[in-house]
Amino acid sequence: MPDIKSMTMKLNGGQPPVKTPDAPAARGSSGQATPELRDGATSVPRADPLKSAQQQLMQLRLSNNETALARVADIIQQKGGGHELLLELRGRALAVSTGPDSAGLSAGDLIKVMRAGNELRLLGKLAPGPDASIARALAQRLPWQQNLQAGLGQLLQSLTSGLKPGLQPGQPPAGNATQPLPALAQQQLQNLLASLPRSDALAPGVGKTDGIAQQVRQWLTESGVFAESRLLHSSQAQGSPTDLKLALARVAGALLAAQGQGPEHFNRLTPLASHDLVQSPLQFPNFTASSSSSTAEPISVAQALRLLAGMLNRITVNQLHSQVLTARAGAEPGIPTNTLLIELPWLTPQQEPRMAQLRLEQYERGEESAKTTGHATVSEWRLALSMDLDEAGPLHFDVSFRYPSVSAQVWAEKQSTLRQVHEELPLLRQSLTDLGLEVKDLDCRRGSPQHTQTRLEHRLVDTKA
Repeated sequence: MPDIKSMTMKLNGGQPPVKTPDAPAARGSSGQATPELRDGATSVPRADPLKSAQQQLMQLRLSNNETALARVADIIQQKGGGHELLLELRGRALAVSTGPDSAGLSAGDLIKVMRAGNELRLLGKLAPGPDASIARALAQRLPWQQNLQAGLGQLLQSLTSGLKPGLQPGQPPAGNATQPLPALAQQQLQNLLASLPRSDALAPGVGKTDGIAQQVRQWLTESGVFAESRLLHSSQAQGSPTDLKLALARVAGALLAAQGQGPEHFNRLTPLASHDLVQSPLQFPNFTASSSSSTAEPISVAQALRLLAGMLNRITVNQLHSQVLTARAGAEPGIPTNTLLIELPWLTPQQEPRMAQLRLEQYERGEESAKTTGHATVSEWRLALSMDLDEAGPLHFDVSFRYPSVSAQVWAEKQSTLRQVHEELPLLRQSLTDLGLEVKDLDCRRGSPQHTQTRLEHRLVDTKA
């Protein structure tokens, strides 16, 4: 912890803040934007000016001489040279006065404070963690995510409907006739289509078939989340042709080449964003139903490129989100040591794209727990799988596995689907038992599980079920 000047901060119990920013990101003295996102919203928390300092501290359940971690949301310079800090402490906002000295703090800093009576005492500032740059990169891409299912639907539609070319100067809209996809872009898109899993490839009962586990593993590996890792371990010429992220990039490159534009033009495009991902950018799985995105009107080349940019952003967000969550390992008890977020597109027999969302978490058994139970230290794996099927409707599976025991819970929104799942539970139990597993709990429920909320700060990420 860097050594900074100790300072007493008085809570503004009866006075409203001079300024409460409404911008998406607070800016400190350095001018660098610091993201604050909670449950899909981007804002700086507002302090309640009607509560006294003592009431505010009581609501925070902060005892006298107790220390806590706070985040500087904003610094406001008042008339007369004084400074006011907007702090976020235990999920609440506090406005505090520091006098003429701001102690060298800036928006986004994490500080350690101690309650001293009805005031807060600054004890120190935390050094930026190694995940700070990852969190900033994640925040930059959050508003520009495109739903992969919707995006794939529009791209696959262009195979038959074509694209509208860009209007030339002085050209009337009527002269902008739809044209077939450029040959190279069409080939790249067909290659992408051929690489997607198909629902009829996983018929009931194939779980025990030799090679099916390897097939599923391959589908997950090619989901785009491991694109950079695969490039690192393969030749640039090979380029992992079946990887989703790299395949989307190749389609974009082919469209750019057909327009006589280079890759640098792609970086200047504003990606198309999906409304549900703007509202809940860090919700995973995202249970918002996404329609299959076919539109009667063909999109233009420019729209296709912006669509591809948003889809690539979505995959990148899942990559960065996984890294930030994993970086929190060991921060407090009950936090998974590894987290992996994957969206896996697949095709129906009618060649329509659908999406499966997977959240895989690894939990380590503590040494004390291992001594108590008499078992060796073994990781517990938790899998959340969410998908929306045409006839069955939204389905969500929660599976917990620590060898040799396994537990599973199935959620279904449709009553008919719930009844069907309940009828299949004995067969599932028997199949798991045949694999040598001990089935501890197997249940099905109506509705959907409580959403997992992710809060992204300057260098911390909290997940709460």
